[in-house]
Amino acid sequence: MNRGEAKQILIIYRPGTSDADDPEIAEALALVRRDPELSRWFDEHCALQTALRDKFRQIAPPAALKEQIISEHTARTKASQRERVVGVTAVAAILVALALVAFHWWPQKSEQPYPRPNTLANYHREMVTIALNSYAMTAMTNLDQVHSWLAQNKAPSDYVLPAGLKKVAVTGCAVEPFRSATASLICFRKGNTLPPGQAGDLWLFVIDQTAVQDAPATASPQFTPVNGLMTATWTQNGKLYLLATKGDEQAIQKFL
Repeated sequence: MNRGEAKQILIIYRPGTSDADDPEIAEALALVRRDPELSRWFDEHCALQTALRDKFRQIAPPAALKEQIISEHTARTKASQRERVVGVTAVAAILVALALVAFHWWPQKSEQPYPRPNTLANYHREMVTIALNSYAMTAMTNLDQVHSWLAQNKAPSDYVLPAGLKKVAVTGCAVEPFRSATASLICFRKGNTLPPGQAGDLWLFVIDQTAVQDAPATASPQFTPVNGLMTATWTQNGKLYLLATKGDEQAIQKFL
């Protein structure tokens, strides 16, 4: 399933319902967790659905509507002109509410271009989101295997690992998209006890330096906390490196 197919399936998804139990929707939701751009689209879709539902709940039916329905059903009389006006007014109110909500929540290209710019801040945020959530990883325990697999999948493979990182156990790798470029993800395990289903706790992302418009032009690591992880970022031989793990600056320095 690709991103376009997932959008077609999820367009009918309603948050807070049992829609996620549908196998096809569940498969599309799994792709949402691995695809940052699809995840942003899905968040906007859910926000719009929630807003529409809230607006519907705020629209109160005319006070005499119940009595009117019972009366018409029993007596089979025609509705009065005044009752028809009330019905038309209620429908008009719903249409106006829908139009206002759609205008407010629908993405405006002039205000928020999509996709987001390929800035270093966006790259940091999206790669850390991938690390903290589930991602499709190919399990491997050998760095030579990782190198070969990434090369075969046309991901950056001409990287140079820091000396400290070569001593850490590797658990696998993956290929992650960023705008029109591709980043290599190499997953490591520091030796700590990990929660069930988590393959590693130290992540290295490698991408072409030109793919991130304000990538630092220095081999000296720059340390930045992002969404609960500490990151180290540097460039070397045309590649941008992003190393992330939990802890402070001192906790990540020993792997460089």
